[in-house]
Amino acid sequence: MDYDLIATRLGAQIRQRRLNRGMTQARLAALAFVTRQKVIAIEKGDHSVGMTAYARVLAALNCELTVIPAVLPTLDEIHGIFD
Repeated sequence: MDYDLIATRLGAQIRQRRLNRGMTQARLAALAFVTRQKVIAIEKGDHSVGMTAYARVLAALNCELTVIPAVLPTLDEIHGIFD
């Protein structure tokens, strides 16, 4: 999977979570101890943003990052899983 797509999806999910909580970008930035410009960059999926900024924003939203496979496993990969 393309890393641009991953960053874009993550940014969109963070933006949606912020909006669902009724927060402005400025409020999220204040809670996360980052600049509003950094929140904007995160929501756009900007590759220049470091993991610390992502972690702060996610923590301010009471969220965590979970790594999941981008594709479904093959039959060979799940063979015997229910034996």
